[in-house]
Amino acid sequence: MANLKEVRLRIVSVSSTQQITKAMKMVSAAKLRRAQNAITQLRPYANKLRDILENLSSTLEGGSGGQYAQVRPVEKVLIVAVTSNRGLAGAFNANIIRQVNKIIHEQYSAQANAGNVKVLSIGKKSSDFYSKNNSLYNGNHNEVYADLRFDVVAPIAEKIMNDFALGQYDKVLVVYNQFKNAAVQIVQVEQMLPLQPSESNSQSINNDYIFEPSKQEIILDLIPKSIKTQLYKAVLDSNASEHGARMTAMSKATDNAGELIKELKLTYNKARQASITNEILEIVAGAEALNG
Repeated sequence: MANLKEVRLRIVSVSSTQQITKAMKMVSAAKLRRAQNAITQLRPYANKLRDILENLSSTLEGGSGGQYAQVRPVEKVLIVAVTSNRGLAGAFNANIIRQVNKIIHEQYSAQANAGNVKVLSIGKKSSDFYSKNNSLYNGNHNEVYADLRFDVVAPIAEKIMNDFALGQYDKVLVVYNQFKNAAVQIVQVEQMLPLQPSESNSQSINNDYIFEPSKQEIILDLIPKSIKTQLYKAVLDSNASEHGARMTAMSKATDNAGELIKELKLTYNKARQASITNEILEIVAGAEALNG
């Protein structure tokens, strides 16, 4: 039977842990509301911007995306891995790292063997993982979560765009968790560069509009904004997903702690009853020995 003091200390320890997980759940719930509002407000703008760009491009002969739409043989690849700076969020970060590794080994193994696959980390968890591999690691931007604004993320996208235009990369992918709800986060892999043509021209602009400046100039102005918005949306999605995943993980941890406390209290009561029974038996045995 377990020692009473050990079980009692274990109950106190688990109870303290339960209070921490409960507090973390409440904090994540509060942060989730703000993060969810941010991504739900951006999505309509990002989707509309993409639609306008696709519609305008479809009206030009052959489409036009400028230097950011150049399709080259894929020899150099950049993967932007968007994770969080903190853990205790279930499989949130592990899913991103697993997906990035899958892309590297299954799609770009030849490029990786030649040292032409790089991983840019947004979030300390992916940074800690890939910084151990100098041939893959291409730096990090963990600071974005300290002040998550478009003006902070835009320079990162601009640097990636410039590197692509200079031919340092032939393809750029973004891997992140898309926020669906507090309990569900979907790992997404999006091609950031080169720009992909519209899958359908069925929604193209058919009205006889007068454009000022020209369609070509409008498209070339919208493309950088669209790419920056795409990356910003991925980071906001990941931020909301992180808080949702952590809230869910801490909720389960709190419930598990409650179940464990019940089991420990049952064990403690059994041990206490056994101890009392032994003491009674000793008293009875002593009394009988005196009478005898």
